[in-house]
Amino acid sequence: MSDIVYKRVAGVFRNPAVRRELQQLDPERDYQRMVQLLVGYEFPFDVTRALELALFHTYASPRTSALLMRTGEFERHGQKRYDDTSILIAWFMQYGLDTETGQRAITHMNRIHGFYQIENEDFLMVLSTFIFYPIHWINRYGWRKLTPGEERAFFLFFREVGQLMNLTNIPPTLEDLRTFTDKYEAEHFRYAESNRRIADATVRIVEGWFPKPLRFAVQPVFAALINDKLREAFGYQKPAAWFCGLLEGSFWLRKWPLRWITFKPYPTLVENTGHRSYKTGLPAVEELGPTRLISKKQ
Repeated sequence: MSDIVYKRVAGVFRNPAVRRELQQLDPERDYQRMVQLLVGYEFPFDVTRALELALFHTYASPRTSALLMRTGEFERHGQKRYDDTSILIAWFMQYGLDTETGQRAITHMNRIHGFYQIENEDFLMVLSTFIFYPIHWINRYGWRKLTPGEERAFFLFFREVGQLMNLTNIPPTLEDLRTFTDKYEAEHFRYAESNRRIADATVRIVEGWFPKPLRFAVQPVFAALINDKLREAFGYQKPAAWFCGLLEGSFWLRKWPLRWITFKPYPTLVENTGHRSYKTGLPAVEELGPTRLISKKQ
């Protein structure tokens, strides 16, 4: 994978060399570099928001939400769990699966998962959201749409993640993956109290990021950004049409200046991004995760 690092033009404008490199890469061979460029330069904000919604999506399955409720991590240590999950994922997306950092992140993630009894199809469902949500979000809200090759790169990247997680029966194409998720959702997505509790706990995490006068809007924003199937599974109501329209309009307005300028670090990395649970510095990869599990591994 290339080690070229780009800089913004005049400190604020997008560097067109990033797009040129993406256009020259072959997703079948270069998918790790393509994901690195998309996450680090082109769409850092969008991928982060998409993956937050991806995790939210998985709570619509009572099997998943019940497991999360039993661990108590979301309700007792919500911000830390959010930070630990986002840091682990970012480390292997930003540095690549073949690097030391990426391999350590995958290995550690597998160790944490090993403490729980999780079905293969539940893992596949979570994996699928990490593919579909970035693609959908960027194509709808990003400053440009993804190319077919970039969409293919997301799929191939997370297919390899699934292989490194020792998952079986990973669908071979995006179309087959969509068939799998549709079937899974039809069988497993339904309202349960555990869904609602984990969804509400996640909303409270995000509310903590905003001043008190703005926190009232967090739950309606989540409810506006998810589909009817998920709203039913969480017991959420769709916000008023004017609210949804205002939200869509704000994302639409955001697109235009971002075609030329960006205020995100170039590239955006774990190391130059703030993490509320680690204000004094990042821990080692192996120190991330529930404290009680980390102590068991030592």
